[in-house]
Amino acid sequence: MTPPQTDVLSIETVPVESCDDGTVVALVTINRPNKLNALNSDVTSSIKDMVAWVEQTDTVRCVVVTGAQPLPPPEGKRAKPNAFVAGADITEFLGRGSEEITVMFTDNAIEALWNMSKPSIAMVDGFALGGGLEVACSCDIRIASTRSKFGTPEINLGLIPGYGGTQRLVSLLGYGKALELVMTGEMIGAEEAQRIGLVNHVTEPEELNQRVMTMASLIATKSSNTLRVAKETLRSALDEGLTQGVATEAKAFANLFDTEDKEIGVKAFLNRETAEWKHR
Repeated sequence: MTPPQTDVLSIETVPVESCDDGTVVALVTINRPNKLNALNSDVTSSIKDMVAWVEQTDTVRCVVVTGAQPLPPPEGKRAKPNAFVAGADITEFLGRGSEEITVMFTDNAIEALWNMSKPSIAMVDGFALGGGLEVACSCDIRIASTRSKFGTPEINLGLIPGYGGTQRLVSLLGYGKALELVMTGEMIGAEEAQRIGLVNHVTEPEELNQRVMTMASLIATKSSNTLRVAKETLRSALDEGLTQGVATEAKAFANLFDTEDKEIGVKAFLNRETAEWKHR
């Protein structure tokens, strides 16, 4: 199935070299470099289409989301900074009331990315602000370059994050730090983002792609069924109390003992072989 390409979002399928069954990582690039890859209705619609394609394409095992690199500047002009996604396109907010915005933000692209059953990694190189930070937080793992900046500047517009950012930031950072980011609107650097748990890893810009794709390729070699169960079970910790979450984990763990991949994995381990998963 051909990936859905648009003017504002491109998808490259990157083969996983250690797999000979067509396994790929989907490298998804938000492509509005002249607008610092800001989210608009075309981008969000394209993200929803991308998620639908990923869910329907068995060979895609992991998704990497990133922003386009800045274009070369016109002669005599200063180059634009690097950006993952510098926020929402604020021109789409002007003059709109609650009813219109409710429609825009209900069943939205960020929730679609969050609810995707396959693993996702945000490859952040530059600004991840406002809606851009919410895109990053809707991915499962975040890896950033040293020149990246993170923040929720919506407070300066008389707004708060609207794509689930308040909830996910509390889950990632705790109440106090999330409140500080949202209420001050200030940016933090990549090292601070890693220190407080917003980012998993930080690397130099020239090493970022390799670091991310190495991790994505490693994840892609695992059983797709087990990855899905792992993601569902870990997510239950966010939605349920500890007692119910532990019960959910125990049931999911036990159910995996009825799968072919469990037998394949255990036998491969005992025989010191590489597992050839039934569910790639």
